[in-house]
Amino acid sequence: MGTILSGLAALADLVLRAECAGCGGAGAPLCAECADVLARGPRRCRSRPGCPPVWAAGPHAGRHREVLLAFKEHGRRALAGPLGRSLARAAVDAGAGAGPVLLVPVPTRRSSARRRGYDAVGLLAAAAAAELTAQRFDVRLRPVLRHTRRVSDQVGLGARSRRANLAGALEMRPGSGPELRRHRVLVVDDVLTTGATVAEAARALRAGGAGVLGAAVLAERG
Repeated sequence: MGTILSGLAALADLVLRAECAGCGGAGAPLCAECADVLARGPRRCRSRPGCPPVWAAGPHAGRHREVLLAFKEHGRRALAGPLGRSLARAAVDAGAGAGPVLLVPVPTRRSSARRRGYDAVGLLAAAAAAELTAQRFDVRLRPVLRHTRRVSDQVGLGARSRRANLAGALEMRPGSGPELRRHRVLVVDDVLTTGATVAEAARALRAGGAGVLGAAVLAERG
């Protein structure tokens, strides 16, 4: 039932929103020019403390940022498809093409998921996994991370405060270790800022015995 409702919500978004999410022009959910922006090649992110190698689909700026914000903050769920395809390209450059590889999304805080009505990172990771599978890459989605405690919203926090906020906050779900120890893993997230979230996800996975290949994100900030 949840999948059906999610699909109906995405369809309603597609039908009712007449403006492009990237530039506000005609085209739902994206005009051809903004779709081309999302299709541009991924880039290697600068290194962050504790992070594995990270590839971003684009910068957290311009039309790329506007499309991502429309998806995350304005309920435009139909954008999961084009954003997921963009994320899939970053995942290939991060190592998903050398499968078998497991995609592990960073878990969304429950309060954020309730506010939006959906798990943004989870939807993006699922769309990327579907795209990679359609291209015959040996990739599977495994949402095996969970929060061990409540964490504060990262917005407005500096690099040191972000690391302290997330230190030890994630762990692998019971029973997921054996499969993850047999495969290489890619962490998936939406935006890379200081790298604290990706670093904590990588730490939790390694603590559970997983081999972390790298990470793929939609946008790099800064």
